[in-house]
Amino acid sequence: MHYAQVILPLNLAGSFTYKVPDELLDEIQLGMRVLVQFGGKKIYTGIVWDLHQNEPETFVPKDIINILDQKPILPIQQIEFWNWLSDYYLCNLGEIYRFAFPSSLKLESETYLKLKPNAVVDFQNLDVNEMYLIQALEVRQLINLTDIEAFIPKKDIIKTINSLIDLQYIEIDEQVAEKYRAKEVAYVRIKDEVLKNFELTEILSQLKRAPKQKDLFLAILDKQTENPDSPIKKSELFDDGFFAHSHIKSLIDKNWVEEYFLQKDRIDYYDGDTEDLEELTSAQKQALVLVDKAFSENKNVLLHGVTSSGKTHIYLEKIEECINEGRKVLFLLPEIALTKQITQRLEKKYGSALGFYHQKLTDFERVEVWRKVKNDELKILIGTRNALFLPYQNLGLIIVDEEHDSAYRPREVSPFFNAKDAAQILGQKYKANVILGSATPSVESYFAARKDKLEYVFLGERFGKVDLPKFELINFKEAQDSKNVSGDFSFHLLENIRQNLEHKNQTIVLHNRRGYANVVECESCGYVNYCSNCDVVMTYHKYSNEMKCHYCGQRASKPKTCPKCHSENLNERGVGVEQIHEELQKLFPEAEVDRMDVDSMRKKFAYEKLYEKIEDRETDIIVGTQMISKGLDFDHIELVAIPRADSLMYVQDFRAEERAYQLMTQVSGRAGRVSGQGKVLIQTYNPQNPVFELIQRNDIQGIYEYFLTERKKFHYPPFTKLIMIELKHRREDKVNRASQFLGSILRKYLPEDCILGPEPASIARLNNMYQFQILLKLPRGKNYLIFKDYIRQSFEEFEEISAYKSIKKLVYVDF
Repeated sequence: MHYAQVILPLNLAGSFTYKVPDELLDEIQLGMRVLVQFGGKKIYTGIVWDLHQNEPETFVPKDIINILDQKPILPIQQIEFWNWLSDYYLCNLGEIYRFAFPSSLKLESETYLKLKPNAVVDFQNLDVNEMYLIQALEVRQLINLTDIEAFIPKKDIIKTINSLIDLQYIEIDEQVAEKYRAKEVAYVRIKDEVLKNFELTEILSQLKRAPKQKDLFLAILDKQTENPDSPIKKSELFDDGFFAHSHIKSLIDKNWVEEYFLQKDRIDYYDGDTEDLEELTSAQKQALVLVDKAFSENKNVLLHGVTSSGKTHIYLEKIEECINEGRKVLFLLPEIALTKQITQRLEKKYGSALGFYHQKLTDFERVEVWRKVKNDELKILIGTRNALFLPYQNLGLIIVDEEHDSAYRPREVSPFFNAKDAAQILGQKYKANVILGSATPSVESYFAARKDKLEYVFLGERFGKVDLPKFELINFKEAQDSKNVSGDFSFHLLENIRQNLEHKNQTIVLHNRRGYANVVECESCGYVNYCSNCDVVMTYHKYSNEMKCHYCGQRASKPKTCPKCHSENLNERGVGVEQIHEELQKLFPEAEVDRMDVDSMRKKFAYEKLYEKIEDRETDIIVGTQMISKGLDFDHIELVAIPRADSLMYVQDFRAEERAYQLMTQVSGRAGRVSGQGKVLIQTYNPQNPVFELIQRNDIQGIYEYFLTERKKFHYPPFTKLIMIELKHRREDKVNRASQFLGSILRKYLPEDCILGPEPASIARLNNMYQFQILLKLPRGKNYLIFKDYIRQSFEEFEEISAYKSIKKLVYVDF
């Protein structure tokens, strides 16, 4: 007897045992998709994870229904990678499967209803919903559950179905259908036998009474004889509106023209001219030598290059080498929307051998990219973190650009993993080299390089020996005391913006807070507008004149009077990016001021339109959130202003200072990229803050030493390992009890010093779910692995309590 361990696309622990039927024994391999029955009649697509001959002792396994692939869809390296992810990030393999595969490759059976054969229905005993369903089944034979919603209220569907099943009138049928459909394009041509057997005059005389058909026939003939190798797309015949579909249909019906279909990719690949690489500078050549040396010693590289130092040139050089060796490249980016310039450069070099994979693709487009990677048709793949899971055949190089970016470890999508760390493990599995690149590396990566786990390569000069921007601190407290301010800007800052405008240069103003005002408050009674779903105050957006919750998305109109005391004395408190934008429009009425944040960039092609405006110098001042710190590479941005720099620093997070430094440095890198005359003005109430002083001195080593000293003092990463456990439920008392219980189990196994909490989360209620958190600070090394096993054991004990089955448990490792 042979058995298979199968992973299902469900958030369940481990894999499930199925019996391999004799007829499938010769075909089945690890990494193949198989159809299996799970939980009653439901059919799922599972992945074969292991093959063995160990018969289960406590149950009789079901048979595998069928194999979906001729060859394994998942390479052995990916299987090992998934195992590591599941083990390291304490997540289920089913979670990874759901995240990694496009939906169309995870077939699930759809539940249909049908009439029972020979059932005699007594309509007098049926209620109105039951009658509707029976009548619909008599007409359509099969109906799926979503179709039933059209004629039966949602709340009555289950009751109606159960009632008819009990009466033996209907039964359930599970059907599996392939969701993916290849895109086909219609083409037309005049039939070969028509051209051979008929004279043109004979055809035209037969079409004398149909002049439009005659003109269409001649148009097709003209295209076909002029360029016989180029197929004629059917849709192009109707572009000028002269011909209609009925004309082509008549020619097809007369057997003179035939219609045929060709498969087409949904994604348009670049097929323009390709370009050669630029010559490297001497500094880049030295850095490349160090990268090559590290790769020869099987070490990964941290490429720390100041903004505009030409890290991309080094990437391109290593990509070229890798492709010449016949191996493939994965280029990871934090966000696909802001990477227009790098993708254009790579497209011009590699054309259609370059592919993309990210969240903005439709599911069918993802399947097409997946298949191209599986068939080894792409040389380079540019993608976000989910591109790590594609079935690469011969991966030779992984580049993680902007490795410090928090978009590589979002907390909104499970499984929760850091793509930067996962990329290094994937590189190990494929024996591929990895380059982590950034102008502001994360403290953990810098520490790993210092400990010689990564090769540290530093590029300290800008491309073309252009000078780095100059930093200047403005003491805003002093400016306020001497009344040298206008709103949120000191006179000194405004004077610099004015001078920059006079020189016909562009300015970036960074303020990392969405909306117009943080809160609308009643001056009479102190009432503020809280979100009804979350324990947060709603933010006022003046542009749309509404209150918004930035956590759950709830919206409400701005109150005209206080809902509590009916006073009209309502004031806006706090400053958002919309308010900064409005202030600058008033201060510089002659200048074109644009805003770049999530709210203003929602419309289709909003990014592209703004990029074109900046490139054509049609905008003078760009005000934005952290979005403006990435991807902008323009020649005429000379000044960067940060009017409220303190708001970046004082956030409830041990990484706040590191993120503030990264954001300020990244946005400063947009200035003076060609002229070398860039200037950065940081306005602060506290210019003595060590971070501001070190940024001003451009003391890169000093700032990382400062971060590491602070982290060591308070036992934070990279000196310890952090695991955050978050429990959520709609009832506060229940989730409180559950968190206390889990805390007591953990205290059985782990030292008291390692456990902080349980405590309510900093935002106690989100989306009507109450949140409690337990923070584990664990030592690095062998003890960490032992403690992690204890944590797994604690989770198993917690899950044995049936009363806590409804509690949602989230685990963030290295959060």
